Amino acid sequence: MPPPTPNEVETLTDLASAAYGSRVLFATDEWFAPASDLLRPEPPVFIADKFTTFGKWMDGWESRRKRIPGHDWCVLALGLRGAVDVVDVDTAFFTGNNAPRVSIQAADFSQGSDAHVALRILTAKATEQRAMGVCASAEELALAEQLQSHQWTEIVPPTNLGPGYAETRHNLLRVPPSKRGPWTHLRVNMFPDGGIARLRAYGDVVMDWTRVPSSQLLDLVSIANGGKVVGFNDAHYGHPRNLMAPGRSKTMADGWETARKATRPAILQADPKTGLLQVPGMDYVVLKLGHLGVVQQVEVDTNHFKGNFPESCMIYGTRFYSGDGEDKLLKDGAVKWEVLLPRVKLEAHKQHYFSIADGNLNLISGGVNYVKLEMFPDGGISRIRLLGNKKDTDARL
Repeated sequence: MPPPTPNEVETLTDLASAAYGSRVLFATDEWFAPASDLLRPEPPVFIADKFTTFGKWMDGWESRRKRIPGHDWCVLALGLRGAVDVVDVDTAFFTGNNAPRVSIQAADFSQGSDAHVALRILTAKATEQRAMGVCASAEELALAEQLQSHQWTEIVPPTNLGPGYAETRHNLLRVPPSKRGPWTHLRVNMFPDGGIARLRAYGDVVMDWTRVPSSQLLDLVSIANGGKVVGFNDAHYGHPRNLMAPGRSKTMADGWETARKATRPAILQADPKTGLLQVPGMDYVVLKLGHLGVVQQVEVDTNHFKGNFPESCMIYGTRFYSGDGEDKLLKDGAVKWEVLLPRVKLEAHKQHYFSIADGNLNLISGGVNYVKLEMFPDGGISRIRLLGNKKDTDARL
């Protein structure tokens, strides 16, 4: 198998992100830096003069230098159950103290297991931010051992890691197709000790849609329901996968924001009939829904975008067989798109609501499984919600 490329993960979901509810359940040692930092969605940083009682502050998970038999490891619960394609073990800024080798194991506890009691206890104790300067207690170790995680499926064999310099920090590791999962939990083994800044488990959410009745209204494009990015033209300040994240955005960085259009006219003018700006070009993103569905309501949220929100936006939908090649969705004229939301003005820092019932949203009764969001001319949108009902489909979609 060819090695993964950075571009390959652009359209995948980080199943291990704390933003989606991932949590560390156990770690053998967190002396210099807690294992919970592995899951932080923001890039790691280095502060040269920052020290703690326990030593040099590092943005990641760092254990003490091992002076006893064994190696360090941690167990984490994925916030989203899914199939893992690529793992990025990022050693950023760990240049003389990075973990030299790593392996990763995985398990799926979605159907329960003999270890459910220990798992329930560890999950109940899990916190978003763990403490540094500690090691696992005998009680914690006993609970973790009940998970039998050393026997989980090995999805990444022992692999050498590069140090945390810019050119060697990203260790992109492909998971064999037969071991992609879906998984709910990972075990990260460091051999024997050291530091890792971030762990990204890129893949696709796997949801059991047979348990969702057609009468249930839900967000068809939510990452939690299997929504994903297919392609986009610009992500200068924020990735469009943020559009589908749970909850409202915390900052501007937690949304999709593009660069200012270099081709924008010197003096902007509005169409005298519609009041919409006459601008050359727009920015777009194509999103795949978790399931074919009939969209009933749309929310476009510009939360935190106060001086950089788009003037307007428009949403299209289509029913497309992915086996024909999703690249067609990114080519003009290759796919027939229907207007779901006609071009509409947006306001700063606001949730905008549209619905079939209110008459400002078009009904596509056949359902859609892909949408294209266009924003004019550029700017930032924090979230998009497509509330609708799943629609039965044939095996081709």
